[in-house]
Amino acid sequence: MSAPIILAGAWVPEGGWGEALMQELGIEPWRIPVVIVSAVCIYLVFLLLTRLFGQRILTATTSLEAVVVVMFGAVAGRVIIGHPPTLAAGAIGLCTLVVMELLFGRLRSYARQRSDHGLFRVDPVLVVAHGKALPELQKKARVSDEDIAVFLRRSGLTRLSQVRYMILEANGNLSIIRADQEYDPGILVGVVGAERYGECPR
Repeated sequence: MSAPIILAGAWVPEGGWGEALMQELGIEPWRIPVVIVSAVCIYLVFLLLTRLFGQRILTATTSLEAVVVVMFGAVAGRVIIGHPPTLAAGAIGLCTLVVMELLFGRLRSYARQRSDHGLFRVDPVLVVAHGKALPELQKKARVSDEDIAVFLRRSGLTRLSQVRYMILEANGNLSIIRADQEYDPGILVGVVGAERYGECPR
């Protein structure tokens, strides 16, 4: 009769299920503000990085860049959750990031309404117009000729002349309006450089 007892005991953690669940899923009260502050700080660091290096820092066109983006997320998550990582710490960290995004989303909307080009506003940038790259705006957006060539291939295009407009969106992705497409000029409102190289209404 001893074997079944030993087998059953193997499924019971040391200290009992209550203590084990608290350690793996719960969080000590003193760690809650630590997780919140860590999440806020990481969010602000990412905001600062995107303002310093452009939206493209969080997108990937090469395998190495993809690895770096994954590492960003891994490092940020590890810093926010802390040690030991628990379900409660992760939930608190995620909730804090969502609240920060909602708050800064409101600030970005307010900045757009006031035409304030400050820290909180990220505008799309025109990088190609009428089949020609725009080096000045490429530099501003930190979009290289290689980035443009990669996106052309991904879009199934073979020449830059097939592009009416290529735009770096606020989320770091590139979008294309083809030369043979009809379009509403109003969609270029708010795009940096469109007032100079585009046909959007002023």
